[in-house]
Amino acid sequence: MPDAATTIHTTITTLLGRREASIPELLPETRLSEDLGLDSLELVELSVTLEDEFGRDPWSDGILPVTVGEVIAFYGT
Repeated sequence: MPDAATTIHTTITTLLGRREASIPELLPETRLSEDLGLDSLELVELSVTLEDEFGRDPWSDGILPVTVGEVIAFYGT
């Protein structure tokens, strides 16, 4: 299984890279919507991409991660 943190950072960076803005540092406390500005469609894309990679996703399990760290913690278990 790939390293969860690296895969999650890469996936989020790819999503943000589609914009013409700079990509902020992704810290565990970085909030997906408020700090990164991910909208609902981008959150769905993040969910689907991570589910394809890891075989599960927190949103389908009823967990609504707010920060990068929460997403990493879900896949780190």
